[in-house]
Amino acid sequence: MFRSKFLISGCICAIVCTSSFLKAQNSIQIKNTLNFSRNEVVSISVDQLKSFLNKNKESDLRIKDSNNKYLPIQWIDYDGDGKNDELLFQANINAKKTNSYTIVADEKTLIPETKVSTYSRLVPERADDYTWENDKIAFRVYGPKGQQEALQGVKGSTLSSGVDIWLKRTDQPIINKWYKGYLTDPMYYHKDTRGEGYDPYQVGDSRGTGGIGIWVNEKLQVSQNFVSSKTIAEGPLRTVFELTYNPWSEFGVKETKRISLDLGSNFSKFESNFQVEKQVPNYTIGITLHKNEGEAKLNDKNGYYFHWEKIDDAFVGEGVVVDPKIVEKSVAFKSETPDQSNLLVVTKPQNKLTYYAGFAWQKSGQIQTQKDWETLLQKQSQMIANPLIIQIK
Repeated sequence: MFRSKFLISGCICAIVCTSSFLKAQNSIQIKNTLNFSRNEVVSISVDQLKSFLNKNKESDLRIKDSNNKYLPIQWIDYDGDGKNDELLFQANINAKKTNSYTIVADEKTLIPETKVSTYSRLVPERADDYTWENDKIAFRVYGPKGQQEALQGVKGSTLSSGVDIWLKRTDQPIINKWYKGYLTDPMYYHKDTRGEGYDPYQVGDSRGTGGIGIWVNEKLQVSQNFVSSKTIAEGPLRTVFELTYNPWSEFGVKETKRISLDLGSNFSKFESNFQVEKQVPNYTIGITLHKNEGEAKLNDKNGYYFHWEKIDDAFVGEGVVVDPKIVEKSVAFKSETPDQSNLLVVTKPQNKLTYYAGFAWQKSGQIQTQKDWETLLQKQSQMIANPLIIQIK
C-alpha cells in the first residue's frame, strides 16, 4: 500500500513531475486520486522552479489559485546554507479532482498572512523542553537540563525520551502563553480554566505518543533526554527542528531525529537517522497505555495503530502511522510497572526510520467518537500511500 520512499521535507509526501517545457513555467497542477478531499501543505523544490527563478527574484514569487486569489507561502532552508530549498503552500483539493495554481512574479502584492500558524522552540524557562504546535495540536519533549534535574531529584523534572501531548481546543498559539503562565503558577497549563485546553497527559518513562526504543526480550531499551536541538523552520505552514541524543542501548545507537508539523495536520512527521556500534534487531515505535485502560487497535495491514482513552472527562485518541512494509509485528504490551505499558510497533532495522504520530481530543471538536479517530488515521495512511500528484508546467 505504501510507496517505499518518503520525501525528507514533506509532512505528507508528493510526487513532483516537472514538464520538459520549462520555458513557460508558470502553472502547477495538483491531482488528488483519493475519494475524499485533502487539505495539505505542498512542497515544491527550488530545483523544480529553476526556470522561473532564472528570470525572476525569489522574493517576488507569488502563488495564485484558480480564483485568482494569492495564497500564503513559506520558504524553507533545510541545510542552513542561507539558500532556500523548498517552497510551501497549502492546497485544498476535492476528491478525485485536479486543482490549478499559477506562479507569478509580483513584488507589489504582499504575501497574505495566515490567521493560524505553526511554531516550535526550545523552552529554557522550564528546564529545556522543546515544544511545537500548529492550529490543532501541540507536543513537547524533554532536554538535558530536565534530565540533570530529574537525576538530582528536583520535583517536576522529567527523565524521558517519550513524547508529551498538550490538549488544545483553540486554533491559536498556546506555547508562549502557557509557559509564561507557568513562571508564576507551575500548574498553569495543567488546568483547563481558560477554554484553551491543558496538559493532563502523563508520559513518565513511557513512549508517550510516538517515542521509540529497541524491543529485546520483552523489554524496551530507550534513550534518555535529547542533548541538543536546532530549529530549522517555524512559520505559517510548517515547523521543522532536529534533536540529537547521546548513544543509547546496548547497541550504541547514535540518533538524530528531525520532526516536522504542518498546518492543519493532526500528525507530526518523525524521521530518525541512526548510526550504530552493533547491529540492532529492530526499532520500535510506542504509544503509552497508561494504566492499561482504554482500547488499543493494531492494523499491521494498513500500518496504523491507535489508543483510545478517557482522560478526565473527555476522550483522546493517540495514533501512529507507518509504512506497513517495514513492520515486523505489533503488540499491546501490558505491565504492572508504571510507564511500561505501551502499544509497540516493531519495525525492521534500517538507517532511517520515518513515521507519523499524532492525536485528537474530543473537546477540540475535531472528533467525537473512536470511529472518528480511526477514520482520521485511515485517511492519513491513505494520503501517505497515495501522494498528491504535482505537475509543474
